[in-house]
Amino acid sequence: MSKKNQSKADAYSFFSCIEKNFDKAARHLSIKKGLLEQIKSCNAVYRMHFPVKIGKEIQVIEAYRVQHSHHKLPCKGGIRYSIKVNQDEVMTLAALMTYKCAIVDVPFGGAKGGIKIDPQIVSAENIEKITRRYTSELIKKNFIGPGIDVPAPDYGTGEREMSWIFDTFLSLSPGEVDALACVTGKPVSQGGVRGRKEATGLGVFYGIRELCKMKEEMLSVGLDVGLNGKKVIIQGLGNVGYHAATFFHEAGAIIVALAEREGAIYNKKGLNVSNVILHLKKTGSILNFPESKNIEDTEKALELECDILIPAALENVIHKHNANRIKAKIIGEAANGPVTPEADDILGKKGVLIVPDIYLNAGGVTVSYFEWLKNLSHVRYGRMEKRFSENMNTELLQVIETSCRKKIPIEEKKMILRGPREIDLVRSGLEDTMINGFHKIRDLKKSLKIENLRTAAFVLSINKIIDSYEKLGIFP
Repeated sequence: MSKKNQSKADAYSFFSCIEKNFDKAARHLSIKKGLLEQIKSCNAVYRMHFPVKIGKEIQVIEAYRVQHSHHKLPCKGGIRYSIKVNQDEVMTLAALMTYKCAIVDVPFGGAKGGIKIDPQIVSAENIEKITRRYTSELIKKNFIGPGIDVPAPDYGTGEREMSWIFDTFLSLSPGEVDALACVTGKPVSQGGVRGRKEATGLGVFYGIRELCKMKEEMLSVGLDVGLNGKKVIIQGLGNVGYHAATFFHEAGAIIVALAEREGAIYNKKGLNVSNVILHLKKTGSILNFPESKNIEDTEKALELECDILIPAALENVIHKHNANRIKAKIIGEAANGPVTPEADDILGKKGVLIVPDIYLNAGGVTVSYFEWLKNLSHVRYGRMEKRFSENMNTELLQVIETSCRKKIPIEEKKMILRGPREIDLVRSGLEDTMINGFHKIRDLKKSLKIENLRTAAFVLSINKIIDSYEKLGIFP
């Protein structure tokens, strides 16, 4: 049997992978089995089929919306457009959203949606028809609303689709003063928040950067503290992978390889991410990038020498057949479920540090939370404090210049005087969230002597969900 066929034969149910990780964490908790089963279960699965006229034909579209947990409302999660969408995948992603939100103290239950279409071959006009019809179906069953269920972009969707969802919701909910908060990931002109597009990739960067500051952890894998000079490989150059690569490059890390579906490129001296993107737009592929080596099998790029590996594309790309060949000392799960449970065990025995997806890629939902709050408050971030901060800084600089009898250079003065913009506040909030989340997981791992960060993250998440249920008075 070939390795490719072996991988297919060993394919996991995505949902069962999450349950295995959940069960590992449950061993560290003295919680009644029934309550654990409630937390694991999806509360509501809405599978729908609806007709849409495409050209002269009527096509029946298959779609889903899953609400995994109602321990906090609204539910929150993206909508993906993919021909591979299925119920198992959507249920799993909804469960991951529940755990992510709990870890980073975002007060949402987890949800996820999906429409089974290929957005690459469906026209924009027909995607709009499908999106609007899907939204109306959600409204009929009370599966969308600012306090009920708030969708967001995911694979195959973006600002355009979110604006159609908002517009459809608004037209069918006249007088809803908080209608803007029915969906996040909108264009800024329609109530979106600055910094949302790069949020997940930036969150990945903040999480790995915080790990690399920890002397104890770096000693355990034989690396120096800090990101500067670390060799990084990133699989996937979508929204998450591209922004993560950009931030790592700006921090002094060396991007030695980038992998996409058609293959990968490698240069031990480092790749300039911006130039690779320009090459991709020009040629339609990252392959044949100047001064780089092509790697035909994209999976082989995961096995190259590096310090940090960032799988930012698909689930289950690191499995029992290639885990022993992974040379990275740190794996940051920017994608959902890129490491199977069996690979997790193999890599753990090798001493590889894995920063889990339920923490590391929570940057998107964190900034979605900021957008939701902005929509509910009906005021732009920075509007009330920006001018006040600038005035206070002006007075402070005048005191300093008078005391020191020295003028501060104009460029430096401009930088100090500037009050916080919306994007500054959003990024500051995201950075604080990711740093605090990492230390909560790390501290719990050490205090309970848990085997790895993933299990500690699940333990932290379950504890927070239990606490929410107890406050609601649902369980004794």
